[in-house]
Amino acid sequence: MGKSVQKITDSVSLIASKNTWIEGLAIEQIVKTSELEGMHRVAGMPDLHPGRGYPIGAAFFTTNKIYPALVGNDIGCGMSLWQSTAKVSKVNVDKVAKKLRDIECPLDDSWADLIEQRKVEKGIQTQGFDSSFGTIGGGNHFAEFQAIETVYCDEHLARLNIDSKKLLLLVHSGSRGLGQSILTEHISNFNHDGLNEDDSSFSEYIKAHDDAVKWAELNRELIALRFFDAIRESGDCLLDVNHNLVTEKEIAGRKGWLHRKGATPADQGYVVIPGSRGDYSYLVTAADQAKENLENSLYSLAHGAGRKWKRGDCQARLSHKFKKDDLLKTALGSRVICGNKELLYDEAPQAYKNCETIIDDLVDAGLVKVIARLRPVLTFKTNGGCGA
Repeated sequence: MGKSVQKITDSVSLIASKNTWIEGLAIEQIVKTSELEGMHRVAGMPDLHPGRGYPIGAAFFTTNKIYPALVGNDIGCGMSLWQSTAKVSKVNVDKVAKKLRDIECPLDDSWADLIEQRKVEKGIQTQGFDSSFGTIGGGNHFAEFQAIETVYCDEHLARLNIDSKKLLLLVHSGSRGLGQSILTEHISNFNHDGLNEDDSSFSEYIKAHDDAVKWAELNRELIALRFFDAIRESGDCLLDVNHNLVTEKEIAGRKGWLHRKGATPADQGYVVIPGSRGDYSYLVTAADQAKENLENSLYSLAHGAGRKWKRGDCQARLSHKFKKDDLLKTALGSRVICGNKELLYDEAPQAYKNCETIIDDLVDAGLVKVIARLRPVLTFKTNGGCGA
């Protein structure tokens, strides 16, 4: 067992050292969730923090049953990393920021053919949500231009065809109103109850869920393409990983359903674990891990730095120290675009844990190998509305 693996109960593991601060309510939520009918095992990540009834930053393994309320409203939320053609040395952040003025407007008709083509190619059946394609959304979602600060493994960087002299773009978003509509329908019919495999409603939910996952993947693609279009550059997708979903999985010889709620897959190759907008992000890959390590973490990793403070509390904690304009630049010299004052404070770097401690826990648990450290250059949250 890795050094940073704690056993909370017989069925609950926590992938974090004892020095990593985890809010008590998050531990209470993860233990309570482990007691749901059909719940077999639960693993909390080092970014574990309380959510609305269920903890965020955890994976849950059930048998014969799934819990749509546990997946939540942002089905398919995840991150994609893109290599751009823009040279880091030539980037003028102020000029780039000006070019992103209309980046929140709905995509115009010139994108219609591409959207329809990609929907067909991905097998997306959903109609009625196309106007949301290419939009980031609120909360902790973002698009961030990054530069490679430190390389720890040139060989892995070469495998991904990453040019360390050019900007990367990290996109974090999900299924927007589509995922919300699926959860709303489930809650109205079943409250927070799970769905048994032999129920007709089970297959109906899985079909809608899988469509929302594909919709979210396409949404991240369109966000990236419109950002490149806005700055008159191009880019290639290096990876795209979902961290909010439920999938079939066999663990320790048992077949069941793996729910990830803010948990990045550990079994899909390279992933990015981002810090807050004022912190470094990390490109990692699976370590030469023992099977026991993977099973302890339910084949999952942290999906970010993890919150320290609840949304809504941050402005009161920070406003006496920082004016709005102070939060538009970070200690790393990066720029932040966020026209919503409440969101600016809620997503301030101070509201999150240090991402390096999260990475250290995953390394100590024998789960990841760090490939590169990425520095934020410009983080886009919102202009405060289309055209603002």
